[in-house]
Amino acid sequence: MNEALISLLTLTLLEIVLGIDNIIFITIISARVPFEEQKKARIIGILLGMFVRILMLLGINWIQRQDFNLFFIMNHGISGKDLLLMLGGLFLLYQSVHEIHKKMKGELQEEETHNKVKGWKSLIFHMLIINTVFSLDSVVTAVGMADHLWVMVIAVLLSLVVMLIANEAIANFVNNNPSVKILALAFLILIGVSLIAEAFEQELNKGYIYFSMAFSFIIELINLRVDKKKLKK
Repeated sequence: MNEALISLLTLTLLEIVLGIDNIIFITIISARVPFEEQKKARIIGILLGMFVRILMLLGINWIQRQDFNLFFIMNHGISGKDLLLMLGGLFLLYQSVHEIHKKMKGELQEEETHNKVKGWKSLIFHMLIINTVFSLDSVVTAVGMADHLWVMVIAVLLSLVVMLIANEAIANFVNNNPSVKILALAFLILIGVSLIAEAFEQELNKGYIYFSMAFSFIIELINLRVDKKKLKK
C-alpha cells in the first residue's frame, strides 16, 4: 500500500507538470472568445483533458496494440500510434505558427481577429484535439510509473483539481506578458517536432527538451524582472 501511495504522489506531481503546457495552450485558444467567457472556456478545456486522459487510460491496452503498419512512407511503416503522433505534431506546428503569425500582425489586427468569434463548437473541437495530443505523454507516464489503474485515475483527478485552481493565475501571467506567450508557442513547436520525430522512430531525448524549455523560461523570467526594475526607475 505504501508503494501505491508513493507512486500516487509522484505521478500526481508529474501530471501537474505535464498539464502546465496544456493549460498554456488552452489559455491561448480561449483568447478567441470574449473576455468574460474565457474562464468558462478554460474550465471546459481542462475538464475535456481529464475526460480524454481517463478514457485513454481505460483503453491503454488497445492503444498499445496499434503498432501494426497501416501504410508506408519512404519504406518506413506507419502504425496507428505513429499516425496519431504525426497528426498531433502537425496540428501543434500549424496552430503554434498560426498564433505566432497573428501576434506579429500587431495588437489591433489581433483584436479584430478575436472579435470574429468562430463559435464554441470550433473552440471545443480544437481543445479536444489539443487534449488528445497532450494526453499521450501523460498516459504513457502514468502507465510507466503505476501498476494500478485506480492510482492512475486518482492522480489525473488530483492534478485536475490543481489545474482548476491554478488555471486563472497561469492564464493571467501568460496574457499579461506577451513575450511569455510567444515563448510558450515556441515550446509547442518544439513538442510538435518531437512528436513527428517519434512517429518516425527518431525519438528525441525528452530530458534535453525539458531542460531547454526550463532554461529558456528562467531566462525569460529574469528578463521580465529586469524590465520591471527599469520601469520603476
